[in-house]
Amino acid sequence: MKINFRISSIGLFAAFVGIALAAQAQVATEVPPVIPGAKPVAVEHIKVHGTALEGNLEGDDVDRDVIVFLPASYATQKNRRYPVVYALHGYSIGADQWTKEIHVPQTIEGAFAQGAADMIVVLPDSKTVHNGSMYSSSVTTGDFEKFIAHDVVAWIDAHYRTIPQRTSRGLVGHSMGGYGASRIGMKFPEVFGSLYIMSPCCMTARAAGPVNAETDKALAAVQSPADSAKLSFGLRAQLASAAAWSPNPKNPPLYLDLPSKDGKVDQDVIAKWAANAPLAFVDQYIGNLKQYRGISIDVGDQDGLRAGTAKLHEILDSYGVANSFEVYKGTHTSAVSDRFQNHVMPFFSKNLCATASCK
Repeated sequence: MKINFRISSIGLFAAFVGIALAAQAQVATEVPPVIPGAKPVAVEHIKVHGTALEGNLEGDDVDRDVIVFLPASYATQKNRRYPVVYALHGYSIGADQWTKEIHVPQTIEGAFAQGAADMIVVLPDSKTVHNGSMYSSSVTTGDFEKFIAHDVVAWIDAHYRTIPQRTSRGLVGHSMGGYGASRIGMKFPEVFGSLYIMSPCCMTARAAGPVNAETDKALAAVQSPADSAKLSFGLRAQLASAAAWSPNPKNPPLYLDLPSKDGKVDQDVIAKWAANAPLAFVDQYIGNLKQYRGISIDVGDQDGLRAGTAKLHEILDSYGVANSFEVYKGTHTSAVSDRFQNHVMPFFSKNLCATASCK
């Protein structure tokens, strides 16, 4: 597999090209029709302390918002325990905005009404100073891998009637969340038993074009969260990527290194970013991926992330890792709510264990 590394006019940033194209339509998703007779789910807004995020150099809040959706039966069947799906949002949005994109609780209610087994659905918030954690491990942002796989899971197991075993936990994400589901899924098969990867970003680190002095200047001028908030989508995403993949505790105030500075390419940073591309490290985790009860991958036919998503499927197939793959009609965001109701929820209904005796 060849990964091409050249610096573009906005730095090493082609990992986000598909997201940038869809940025203006983040909430413009097609809404499935309401299912008659669907029972309402309960929605709870909680805070989960991120032990794995303590001491992060960015100063991001370690007490994170988490949204929990409980099936109607949760309130009436007091002795029943439930499988849990953890759903990861994309870049530039948090959990609350993602609820609008995937139209929950309506789509969860619709899935249950159409026969999906009752389960708990959890949306943790991983938005940071620069708009996204990349669900990675970094001294600058904190360890968002362990925050999801350990802190959130442990908190939910301690406070809700879950089935606390890997075969009863699912992980799904879209865009940056799809990247997170890929990355965390590869590393934590002892925590999760089924994976659904939706339009994952950042599969490769491809880019093209010359270094741009104006971009370097704009990024060098950022000294605070307020400065970051004034940047364009692409430049903020560069900072988020650098905070996650090329942290530097000796480089205040942002504590990160960028791929280019003062017109010069930093090859060490390029290498660090490359090491965080799932298509570059997936071969190391094939044994882990073979432990999953189910893996599903999908992407829209008009999504700029289609090629990288398809390549992940091809690699899994080449190793004999069972997975399903679908290219559906749509853009990066257009069909995500329909996919959540009519594909993601039924997938977990089929693949998650609904009893403690199920292995």
